[in-house]
Amino acid sequence: MRILISADMEGATGVTWPADVEPGTEQWQRCRSMFTSDVNGAIAGFFAGGAAEVLVNEAHATMRNLLLERLDERASMLTGRHKDLTMVEGVQHGDVDAVAFVGYHCGAGAEGVLAHTYLPNSITGVWLDGEPASEGRLNARVAAEYGSPVVLVTGDDRACADAASYAPGARTVAVKDYVSRYAAICRPPARTRADIAAAAEAAMAAAGRVAPVRHAPLTVEIEVDAAQLAGAAAMVPGVEAVAERRVRYTSPTAYEMIRCFKAVATLISDAVESRYG
Repeated sequence: MRILISADMEGATGVTWPADVEPGTEQWQRCRSMFTSDVNGAIAGFFAGGAAEVLVNEAHATMRNLLLERLDERASMLTGRHKDLTMVEGVQHGDVDAVAFVGYHCGAGAEGVLAHTYLPNSITGVWLDGEPASEGRLNARVAAEYGSPVVLVTGDDRACADAASYAPGARTVAVKDYVSRYAAICRPPARTRADIAAAAEAAMAAAGRVAPVRHAPLTVEIEVDAAQLAGAAAMVPGVEAVAERRVRYTSPTAYEMIRCFKAVATLISDAVESRYG
C-alpha cells in the first residue's frame, strides 16, 4: 500500500496565530517542530497499519516547512513549490492507495482557526458546484478522480467537521478546539502525535484504490474582498466575472479545476497592494 500525506500547517498542533505559519518568523521556527511531529504520527500509524510506502507532500506556503532531518526515516518527502497539483501532487500517477490530509483547516469565510482557502485573506468564499469548498473539499475531489480515498484528516475540530462532508469515511483527529480565528484550546504534541498515529493505523483498513469518481463538469465560484481582484482573476481564460467581487469558471476534470484555481489565486495575490489591499 502506498500512502500520500498532504501536509498543511494551519491545522497543526499548537498553531493559532499568523506568525506561527509565516516562514521566517520566530514562532514559525518553533511551530515547525510540532508540524513535523503531527506528520510523523501519521507516518508511524500508516506503517503500523501495513503501509509499504509513505510519501509526504509539503503543502504549506513555500512548501519548505517540515523538518526533513526529523522526519520518520521510513518516509520520503516532496518539498518545494510549483507542482502540477500543488497540495495533492503525486496522486495523479495512479499508484496512491490512500490520501491523508494532515494539518488541514476550514475554508475561506468559515469559522475555524486561521480559516482560508489558498490565500490567507483576499478570497472570502469558494463554492464547488454550489457547495462551500475548503481546500480539503477541493483536494478530495481531485483524489477521487484518481481513485484514491481520503482516509485521515487532522486539524482543529471545525476542520474535522468539514471533513465529514467531503470524506465521510475518513478518520479524523482534532488537535485543537476552535475558540476564534486566532485562538484555540490545544493538546500537547506528545498527545496529538499519539492520537494521530492511532487514527492512521486504524485508517489503513479503508485504504485501497477505488473506482475513479468523475463529476464533470465542475463549476467553481470565488468571492474576493475587492473588485480589482475579481478583475485580475478574470484574466485567466475561461474565468468570468459574475458579480463585482465574484468570478466563476467550469472545468471538465478535477485536474483542470485545481490547476485553474491555483492560477486564479496567483493572479489575485499579485493584484494585492500592501497599503490598499
